[in-house]
Amino acid sequence: MILISACLAGVHCRYNLGDNCSEKVVEVIGGQPSVLVCPEQLGGLSTPRHPAEILGGHGEDVLNGKAKVINSKGEDLTEPFIRGAEEVLEIARLYGAKKAILKSRSPSCGCCKIYDGSFSGKIIHGDGVTTALLKRNGIEVITEEELT
Repeated sequence: MILISACLAGVHCRYNLGDNCSEKVVEVIGGQPSVLVCPEQLGGLSTPRHPAEILGGHGEDVLNGKAKVINSKGEDLTEPFIRGAEEVLEIARLYGAKKAILKSRSPSCGCCKIYDGSFSGKIIHGDGVTTALLKRNGIEVITEEELT
């Protein structure tokens, strides 16, 4: 069983009602059991919503209370991002998922690279909130960009 960011499978759950459909991901879904997840929606955020980024660190820092997730209006979305990450972890446990393919650079799903919190497009090293929680619990996370 594999977890997959729903937007990568064509679900219109991005902040702007769009998706990030990836042919490579769709091929993976067709070949093995998978569960689609959107941490932001699972955390209670609406679609559409204002874009969000991690301010003051990365996902592990958010989980440790040292950074926040804010949207482009400056609203603190830390709690729904953590709640969404916890829901994804619970789904992983329920389905026995040991691997996830998540959306690159996302404040939830980003793996190794995320936006820096300035809403300027600058990339920093770090994981999103959901990725950090999944890794903390032994689940392998890759992005759609790492599929071969």
